[in-house]
Amino acid sequence: MVVKVLIPTPLQKHTNNQATLECSAGDVAELIETLDKEFPGIKERLCDENGVPRRFLNFYVNSEDIRFLSDTATALNDGDEVSIVPAVAGG
Repeated sequence: MVVKVLIPTPLQKHTNNQATLECSAGDVAELIETLDKEFPGIKERLCDENGVPRRFLNFYVNSEDIRFLSDTATALNDGDEVSIVPAVAGG
C-alpha cells in the first residue's frame, strides 16, 4: 500500500527537508518502521522507548485520529494520507 505521509516542519530536518513522503506500509506501526529505515533515527522522535507514539504527537489517517481507531495497528490502504501533527498548547 502506498500512502502519503505529511511531515510537520519540526521533523523535516530528519526527512531531508521533505514535507511530504510516499511510503509502503500495511499499518501505522509498519509505516513508522519504514520511515525509520529510510530516515534512521526518526522513530525515536516519533515514539517513546516502548514504541508508543509520543504524547505530544498526533497521528491521523485520512483526518481520523488513530487513538480512536486501532492506534498503531490502524490499517492503511493504498492512497491513504497519514498526517503527523505536533500537539499545540498555549493560552
